[in-house]
Amino acid sequence: MIITHYGASCFKVQSGETVLVFDPPSKDSSYKSPRFQANIVLISFNNKDHNGSDNISSKVEGEETPFIINGPGEYEVSGVAVTGYADEQNTIYLLQCENISVCHLGSLSEVELDSDAQEGVSGADILLVPIRNDEDAEKMAKLINQTDAKIVIPMHYNDVTLKKFLKEEGGEGVIHTDKLTIKKKDLEKEKTEIVVLKPVI
Repeated sequence: MIITHYGASCFKVQSGETVLVFDPPSKDSSYKSPRFQANIVLISFNNKDHNGSDNISSKVEGEETPFIINGPGEYEVSGVAVTGYADEQNTIYLLQCENISVCHLGSLSEVELDSDAQEGVSGADILLVPIRNDEDAEKMAKLINQTDAKIVIPMHYNDVTLKKFLKEEGGEGVIHTDKLTIKKKDLEKEKTEIVVLKPVI
């Protein structure tokens, strides 16, 4: 599995020939939107910074648009299982592929989740967490302590909020890289690692 950050809360996840994209910004957003082919687009929040599925073309021959998931429910597309959990106007997504679970928290603002969402989040191997402000930095650090995540990837951060978050997390075991290539065996460790992915656009 390869995870690449495209800024804000937009990530590409590639598993073999299957490509997913979380939260591509729209053309009206101040963030740049990637333009590539994908099998699945997941939208956590109906906002210009998250809902630019129009910018993503389908990777499947004969189909103009990828499969779009924009709300709670259970889905299976191209061999990838996706569960969406409702969180007010936001959707938390948990996807399973290559025996690895990845949880994207979208625009989560509160750490008090209902029991289903809490179960999905707590069992994820890789957690993508929003760090938009100092309050988020504190809340997400608290949420991480309630999970079994082996890798935590901050998103929607700036230099100030990232520094605050890393301080809350203790600043140990931090990896800065352009993209994350991960296999299930890489997750067999005791400590949680923070992986800061540099946006590629």
